[in-house]
Amino acid sequence: MTAVRLGKNHLRWCDICNLPLLVRGDCPVCQNRTREATVTPPGDVRPAFEYDVTLIKKVVDEQFGPGSGDALIPEERIVLLNKTPALDRMDEVIVDGHVLGALRYDLGRGYVFINRLYGAKRIATAASKGFVVCDPGAVPFIKEGKNLMVPGVLSASPSVKKGDEVIVLADGEAIATGLARMESEEMASAKRGVAVKTKWTKDVNFEIPDASPAWDDVLRANAEVINKRVEEAVSFIHETIRKHDLPAIVSFSGGKDSLATLLLTIDAGLSLPILFVDTGLEFCETVKHVKDVAERHSLELMIESAPTDAFFGNLPRFGPPAKDYRWCCKTNKLGPTVSAIRKNFPNGVLSFIGQRRYESEARMSKPRIWRNPWTPGQIGASPIQEWSALHVWMYLFTKDEDFNPWYRRGLDRIGCFLCPASDMAELEIVANKSQQYERWNEYLRQYRDEHGLPPEWEKYALWRWKKVPPSIKEELESFTGKDLGSMRRIQCSHDNGRLKLHMQKGVSPCVLGFSIEGSFSRDVDLDRLSGLANIMGEVEYNKEDGWLTVDNVTVFAEGVLISKGGDEKTVNQKVKKMYELILRSEECVGCSLCVARCPNGNLELDGGRITLTGKCSQCGKCTDGPCPATSFRDDVFEM
Repeated sequence: MTAVRLGKNHLRWCDICNLPLLVRGDCPVCQNRTREATVTPPGDVRPAFEYDVTLIKKVVDEQFGPGSGDALIPEERIVLLNKTPALDRMDEVIVDGHVLGALRYDLGRGYVFINRLYGAKRIATAASKGFVVCDPGAVPFIKEGKNLMVPGVLSASPSVKKGDEVIVLADGEAIATGLARMESEEMASAKRGVAVKTKWTKDVNFEIPDASPAWDDVLRANAEVINKRVEEAVSFIHETIRKHDLPAIVSFSGGKDSLATLLLTIDAGLSLPILFVDTGLEFCETVKHVKDVAERHSLELMIESAPTDAFFGNLPRFGPPAKDYRWCCKTNKLGPTVSAIRKNFPNGVLSFIGQRRYESEARMSKPRIWRNPWTPGQIGASPIQEWSALHVWMYLFTKDEDFNPWYRRGLDRIGCFLCPASDMAELEIVANKSQQYERWNEYLRQYRDEHGLPPEWEKYALWRWKKVPPSIKEELESFTGKDLGSMRRIQCSHDNGRLKLHMQKGVSPCVLGFSIEGSFSRDVDLDRLSGLANIMGEVEYNKEDGWLTVDNVTVFAEGVLISKGGDEKTVNQKVKKMYELILRSEECVGCSLCVARCPNGNLELDGGRITLTGKCSQCGKCTDGPCPATSFRDDVFEM
């Protein structure tokens, strides 16, 4: 997959002190020149915790034999990880200033360690399997980047299989890494062909530094750069508050970035209230962590909880969320956020949020201060927009602040326990360590059976896409040997009472001009619609006969819509507006976004659905923005 550059690489290394540094120039400890530690973009490097190191060593031992993991990563070493583009999860492993290799999660196969030559040379000192020995005569060709051909193989460890990651040895020294193209038996018997497709062949200076610093040493060496970052962030916080005449809060998710943001506001001498949105899908540990932080720092904690059925109750309408179909963020997070703002800050609020450019392309392009159309009334501001993950972690370590325990369990980001943006590797960690995941598994099994989807759809978390990407599908088909079909999931393929409109267009023979006639998949509640329809104009409602007319669009209780008159474009616009109003009325999820947009306070939630309670000024602001009921559909009327 293509590497994405979201900003400059901050990571440098002092080879004398064996320290990672976040500042260019000379090492602040020994004054020697530092070098850039080359990592794959975006380069959002983070510390490896005990869980991560143990996992790396376990995988390496399985591939190359007992003791190989310790040879790769000696005790008492600073280990960093760098998440890189891949089909699922892949982390570069950085030790002693070099990328030793990458820990990759393959769908269906699990973890595999991909050596670079730095790592291969270390592992070779202890490897008892996973290697191929080449003839000394082939060494010059391999170092030129050529593949290892069968005539150049002296021997191979018996366990080598086609497709394995292997180390190429010569005279007991690793000279290349690569992918086995044959099993070891075939290498011994074949007369020709590629035995190993080599990858890393350029020789490297293989020395393991004597210096073995601890994290306290790292923090002291980076103190100046972290202090400068803190000073700039504190200045930004004060300046932002000065420019915006609004009450200020900290939006706290329970993750490392929002924790850093909160601590920066404290460094700024402020005691801002904390707003935590409990989506109902949070880890239990996250909720406890948020409460502990608020208590520890004596800060006001405002908790806004999503309705009990905001997620599982909306599954029949929307189906499973996906990476490109995250309706759950709107119903379970942004909806409660808007409710909290309306209740506590009716005139608006300035919210400090832990957003960083290195998290994604979308966040890279966002300004440091912004307005979100999904959260009217809120101005967001990020003091750590330009920080890398390593800046954040060094700051937290410096503050000696407790953080969410899930980071120590293998997650590098904290969100909802079933977030569709998660990698399969992350979901596997959650499924093994959280009892909350079983309810989700039960739903997926039921959904799979009801819609005739193959077992792989659930087993490999393919629900995370509306349409499974070809690269993922090809990977799984290669592993399973099965044709998985299109694997396309249409969220409207199941009715479950969901409203749909089937239309006919045409030119009326009468003088009324263009006409549209349509029928809904079920009856329409005109009593509910009669209030909301005032947004379009004056409503004529005949409850006895079961019809409602507004702006030349008539809706019948039996689920029929008719509009005639004017040109095609005008009629299309009116029907589209009415259809969206009906969807908002019939399929409201209670997010209260439109309530917050109404300047006159004439919209309220009644029984979890939107209701017009006062005279509508027909300004249109309530519908001038996204709505889950209309935004997450494949079948909304298009002109």
